[in-house]
Amino acid sequence: MTKAMQYYDRAVQLASARLPEGLVLLLLRVALAGVFWRSGRTKVAEGSWLQIDPGTYELFKSEFSGLPLDPSIAVPLTTFAEHFFPMLLLLGLATRLSAGALLVMTLVIQIFVFPDAWWPVHSLWAAMAAVLIVRGGGLFSLDALALKSRRR
Repeated sequence: MTKAMQYYDRAVQLASARLPEGLVLLLLRVALAGVFWRSGRTKVAEGSWLQIDPGTYELFKSEFSGLPLDPSIAVPLTTFAEHFFPMLLLLGLATRLSAGALLVMTLVIQIFVFPDAWWPVHSLWAAMAAVLIVRGGGLFSLDALALKSRRR
């Protein structure tokens, strides 16, 4: 084995260790949560926690009219999901479930609302969610802490 291959193999080994992977998964959780959290915050009245802005219903009737749900159901469901699942992701609690829910939301947005946004935006959200579904929350998550306590 050449010296270059040895260096490469060592670099791969270091990069795939628990600590670097945990940091990357934390960054991924924060990034994906941030996308949906910010979207959720646009749906609530300014200065409130979860009071839905009446204009959101109009937005869903006009711009998001392709959704297969009535706005009276879609707006509260979306608003709740865009707050709840990002919070779970930030904590690393039920990471796979939360990432799965956000992946489903991404696909619904892609199919029914913005079908031209796959390459610039939705493919990235889907990839982030898929990694979290496959790898979980990582070392710096409540999921890891719960697993550690269950093993005791």
